[in-house]
Amino acid sequence: MKRRTAPRTVTAAAAVLALAAAALIGPALTERGTPQAHALTPPVAMTADDLPTWQTNGVVWAMAQSDGVVFAGGTFSAVRPPGAEAGTDERKAVNFAAFDAATGAPTDCRLDFTVGSGTATVRALAVSPDGETLYAGGNFAAVNGTYVSRVAAIDIPTCTVKPEFDVSVSSTVHALAATDDTVYLGGAFTSVEGQSRSKFAALSTDGELRSWKADADATGRAVEVTPDGRSVVLGGDFARVRNTDSHALAVVDADSGALKHAYGRSFVPRNSVVKGLYVDETGIYTANEGTGGGVFDGRIALNLDDFSQRWRDTCLGATQDVTVYKNVLYSSSHAHDCSSMGEFGELHERQHLLAESVDDPTPLLSWFPDTDDGPLNVEQVGPRAMVVSSRGGKDYMWVGGAFSRIASNGNTPQQGLVRFANGPDTGAPTVPEDVNAANVLGGVRVSWPASTDLDDRTLTYRVYRNGGSEPVGTVRANSSFWDRPTVSFTDTTTDSGTDYTYRVTASDDGDANTSSRSAGAKVRTPGTPSETTVEREASADAYVNGSSVNSTYGTHMQLAVRGSAPYESYARFAVPSAPDGMELAEARLTVTTSGDSYAASGDTIRVRPVTGSWSETGVTWAGRPAIGPTALGSLDGAPERSTAYDIPLSTDAVGDAEGENLDLALTGTGSDSLWLAARESGGTGPKLTLTFRKP
Repeated sequence: MKRRTAPRTVTAAAAVLALAAAALIGPALTERGTPQAHALTPPVAMTADDLPTWQTNGVVWAMAQSDGVVFAGGTFSAVRPPGAEAGTDERKAVNFAAFDAATGAPTDCRLDFTVGSGTATVRALAVSPDGETLYAGGNFAAVNGTYVSRVAAIDIPTCTVKPEFDVSVSSTVHALAATDDTVYLGGAFTSVEGQSRSKFAALSTDGELRSWKADADATGRAVEVTPDGRSVVLGGDFARVRNTDSHALAVVDADSGALKHAYGRSFVPRNSVVKGLYVDETGIYTANEGTGGGVFDGRIALNLDDFSQRWRDTCLGATQDVTVYKNVLYSSSHAHDCSSMGEFGELHERQHLLAESVDDPTPLLSWFPDTDDGPLNVEQVGPRAMVVSSRGGKDYMWVGGAFSRIASNGNTPQQGLVRFANGPDTGAPTVPEDVNAANVLGGVRVSWPASTDLDDRTLTYRVYRNGGSEPVGTVRANSSFWDRPTVSFTDTTTDSGTDYTYRVTASDDGDANTSSRSAGAKVRTPGTPSETTVEREASADAYVNGSSVNSTYGTHMQLAVRGSAPYESYARFAVPSAPDGMELAEARLTVTTSGDSYAASGDTIRVRPVTGSWSETGVTWAGRPAIGPTALGSLDGAPERSTAYDIPLSTDAVGDAEGENLDLALTGTGSDSLWLAARESGGTGPKLTLTFRKP
């Protein structure tokens, strides 16, 4: 039973933004140093970033949860840590395992569901409203050696079988739902406790068969109780319930089983069935699977007041399960064509996880984590079960099934289970590709196909010119994995006859996550230049340590600066001569703090000329070079990690080194050390930027 397994905090649904792009030139923004945050496109409130989770070595068919513990049932014999290959570091778990929702690791609750002959499997799990009892159904004859017959009750606090719940069911149980006093069953059985019950039955919580009857003519696959407790929703393969036509879906009375609402043969097409149900205060939701042509594989939303249809989506690709979290319906399927809804067309690869508003299935919401179909030895439909569980103030969505990889995370191996959280969002958009720069009337037009993000539709793009730390333009645009419009920005501040290189980043909502800069797109503007900018990376850099006077640090990945217990850093640049008819107008040194927790500093850093000789591999504190007394520039603190900082330099001093090497020293004034990326770090070491202009 699912209606009691997930938190039901409700937020108002927000309209999804239509495609829009607006060019802006704004304040200085960098792609580094921004703390991670909860960045999702509303109403989605669950990230698409998969978390480390233990795996199974087989199929997970059913899930339930209680008080931050997630239960998984299926057809498997062991679990293993995240990242472990099949057969390694395994722990025995026969068709059942319990996990900490927050850590993804198994708990101490161990139950083996077995059968004397044939294949044992757990196909249904449900938790009592008080969270104390777990009901399990499937095809099994014992739990930890205690005899049962295809259904069992487990005391959750002690993780032991309740012997008083002793019920005999004639065939596999596929569905369970529990109230305070009743347990409803659905499956392939024809009798319970030796009495005729066709596909559906009801038991008291101490295992007594109730008089309730809702006999169907084919397998029951799903059963849920409405929030008011008065009705039971049935789903499955059947065509008739209580001798009345009601194909695949029916609503019956919770006390007697009398039919309250039947659905004709065309409501769910004849070649389609209901595989899963979810019920909460927002409505009733179905998961449908079809076989053959003209099938219905999507989802239906029904109103609680009269059980009529609110909406249906018509994506192709069988849906196995659904769940609601904060007014969003999440589904497990292998969707491959949603063009009938105006969404993505036929895919070469299936999309296994989707989200849509409980009020309207279109457009599909921006939540696109994905798995694979699963190995060849299973029915390849990917995910089969979903549940949301809360622990430690955070909500987690668990997904179980037959999959073996996380397609949305580089096809990372992960079998049977995966989970997501309601924050923080840690996944950055894809790096912009195929960036193009072209001369147009009034400037340079920079264009690129929109990036994608697994849980954000609207992305912010920043265009950087010639390696600058500040963007020359900002653009916002919508995109999805199947709809990547061309985004563009026109730089109207270019100069004639000048070489420019443009790079673009993509950020999600609130700049919580930002991609790396794209590859550069180069262009030369027409005409004769009046200004040109050149960049020079350090050709040598090193730091020295006053506490280890004979040590060398020239090959280290970082540079260090501090006044007391001192560090000094040195960097060498080859300064070009000024182009003909131009003179040096601006000079700046760019340094980037490392990502270490101790990297930032609040102290003032001074840049001074080196007047003595030194070498990158040989310089030590004892043999450090002489430095000039006059600062060429200063930085009043560098408070953020992984952030680039620009230090304006004296153009007179830098200009004196034109055509020669310029050696600079970075010295500190206090006790707060500053750690910077060295040139060995790859692309983020010290950089000198020079701007030459016509006088």
